[in-house]
Order: sequence, then C-alpha cells, then structure tokens
Amino acid sequence: MRDDVGVRPETSLLWLQSGGCGGCTLSLICAEQPDFVSALEIAGIRLLWHPSLSEATGAEMQTVIDCVLAGETPLDILCLEGAVMHGPYGSGRFHMHAGSGKPMKDVIAALAERAGTVIAVGSCAAFGGVTGAGQNIAEATGLAFAGHEAGGLLGSEFRAKSGLPVVNISGCPIHPDWVVETLLMLAAGSLTAAHLDGFGRPRFYANHLVHHGCPRNEYYEYKASAEQLSNLGCLMEHLGCMATQVHADCNIRLWNGQGSCTRGGYPCISCTEPGFENPTHAFLETPKLAGIPVGLPTDMPKAWFVALAALSKAATPHRVKSNAVSDTIVTPPTGRKGKKGP
Repeated sequence: MRDDVGVRPETSLLWLQSGGCGGCTLSLICAEQPDFVSALEIAGIRLLWHPSLSEATGAEMQTVIDCVLAGETPLDILCLEGAVMHGPYGSGRFHMHAGSGKPMKDVIAALAERAGTVIAVGSCAAFGGVTGAGQNIAEATGLAFAGHEAGGLLGSEFRAKSGLPVVNISGCPIHPDWVVETLLMLAAGSLTAAHLDGFGRPRFYANHLVHHGCPRNEYYEYKASAEQLSNLGCLMEHLGCMATQVHADCNIRLWNGQGSCTRGGYPCISCTEPGFENPTHAFLETPKLAGIPVGLPTDMPKAWFVALAALSKAATPHRVKSNAVSDTIVTPPTGRKGKKGP
C-alpha cells in the first residue's frame, strides 16, 4: 500500500521583492492566530525562499530560481512585493537581479510563466504604488496594472497556469490576514476568478469600505466633524478622510487585533486604491466646491448627500456636536427615564 495515500500534496511558494520598502513583509510577520509561518504549515505550503525569512545565501537562492525555470522544481505560488522597475528607458537596469546579470523584471516575467498563481503583495506590486509616484523616474508599474490602467509587466491578458489573473492584494502595507487568507484559499483550491474584483483584489476584503465598522460613524451620520486630528469627530468633512470611498475591511478586520487608521485618529488615505500615491489634494485636506466635499461617498448622488447632510446637522444632538470637536468624551450618553425592567 502506498504511504502517501490521503496526504495532501505540498504547495510551493517563492517570494521576491522588487522596488519597494519591504513594509508588506514587516506587516505580514505581525500576523496572529495564526502567525505567518504557522499558517504556511497549516496550509501545507513550502516556502522555497523569502528575503527576510530564509537562511539561504544569494547563490542558493539563485539555484532555487534556476531549478524553477528549468522545470525541475514546481512553483505553485509566486509572490512579488514591490513594484516592477522598468527604467531607465524600459531596460530594467535600475534593478538588476544579483547573481544572474539580468534585469529583475525579466526574472519576474520568466517565473510568472512557470507559476501556478501569481500574487502581487501590496499596492506597489499591484499598481506601481509609492515607487511610481511623481514623475515615476523608475518607470515603476505593477504586475498587471500601471495605476488605474491595465498592463504593467505581464499585461492584462496574462493568466497563470491556474487560469487566474494576477491576484492583487493591494494596501500600503497589506493587512497580514489578507495575505494569509488568500494563501489558505489557494492551498485549498477554493480561490477562483469570481472571488476577485475588477482590479484583481480578493473580494473578501475589497467588497467592503473602510467606512464600514468605523467607530466614528455616529459622527459621520450627523456630519459632526473633527476640526483637528486629535478631535473625536468624523474626519471626512475637513481632514481628507476617504474611508467612504475606499475598498478594504480595515475597520472590520482590525490591525493587531484592535487598530485601524481612523481608530488611531488619522484619516484614510486610500492606500488600497490605484493612484493613492498621487493624490489630487493634500492627505489632510478635504477639497470642497461651494462648501461641499468633492469626494463623496461611493454610490451616493450629490443631491442626496447635500439634502441628508443638511438634515443631519440640524438634528445633531448636543452630545455628538460637543464631543466631535473635543479630544475626549465630554458629554456621555444619558440614560432614558422610563419603566424599569422586570
């Protein structure tokens, strides 16, 4: 009788870094319940190489890549962290792959052809991100997008051996659970193209808005707005918060078990969206036209927003209004007088 009957085949994963800061890895190793290494073990994923977690030397890592390209080592999942750097003038020589004499972009493209699934980890790998900000001298793009435009290194028609397009886990940085959950779904064979949105992002987080679950939502409903960062009120009207327009579940799937940008008193800057690195206004300012914020909540007609905002402000309780411009709760909720329960 065969000894491997009923044993799930191992899934191999190779992680590379290109033009970026490594912040997505720093976030990923903060994963909890389970931690990242335990998640790989649970899913039966074998890490071929990771720049921060592997002890292999550069020469040993090059051997791993050579074996994959030669078809000797299967590659089920290729993860790229950081943008693909095409400069100067499309040569890719701004980022050479040490030990191979080849531009990193060419190595990535060759590995993608061998991979079962290709994952862009972070907004740089997905869209170009901060690496492509400003004049984009580095000619940075994502794997399948350059900002909002389809294309990037692999092109919009790219499909990995699994049939999936590039899976874009955008964020700057990513929430560790977004990566862990994606890998678990891939290892289980349950991730399909239907689970991805139009930008290739997993819907389990991209079908939400950062606004969902925000503890400042009562202030938002009454349009009771903070006037400075330390205030408790809604950050949308004056301080540039884009949570009502940004796809992510940051206030539902909390960071480190308890935090998010808005919970920490800082406005959402849209880091999961393409182009966030080149905002049309300062991050801490809300552009307005005739006193009305230009960036309105997703799917809300301007006329409705204006009407509802006027009604909401007229009905704002004193408690909400006073707390909104305070650094602490100065007026707590009061009890309602009435019949006592049994």
